[in-house]
Amino acid sequence: MTAPVSVQLLDPRAKLPACGSPDAAGADLYVVADGPVTIAPGETVMLHTGLAFAIPQGFVGLVCARSGMACKRGLAPANKVGVVDADYRGEVLVFLHNHGGEAQVVEDGDRVAQLVIVPYLTAEFTQADELDGTERGSGGFGSTGMK
Repeated sequence: MTAPVSVQLLDPRAKLPACGSPDAAGADLYVVADGPVTIAPGETVMLHTGLAFAIPQGFVGLVCARSGMACKRGLAPANKVGVVDADYRGEVLVFLHNHGGEAQVVEDGDRVAQLVIVPYLTAEFTQADELDGTERGSGGFGSTGMK
């Protein structure tokens, strides 16, 4: 399934997101930088993509790690998953964190994250005096307790 997403190039060096294969869920986001960016161990840097999106109503853009970059180089979005709301029209930035023990260098044009467009439901929260029961109940916080 495909959906049209308008993309504005805010910088002439910016590249449209690109999928690595026909069935890839995420489209690579490329960094726009004036030169090499060194990310020290434990450091987070703000990287520009030079892109703004018009994500359709009822959808959200999720900025996720690229598996190779995260596993091989220890670089992943600092907030784990960035959220690009359908009504946001500013530049999409990637706050990349170095989880590794060595400094890493990111260059202009490098693929630094991937954007996944997914539908979402808007919750209508209502206060309740009590909740319906389940077999699990409140047990196993952080785990189902199963081995």
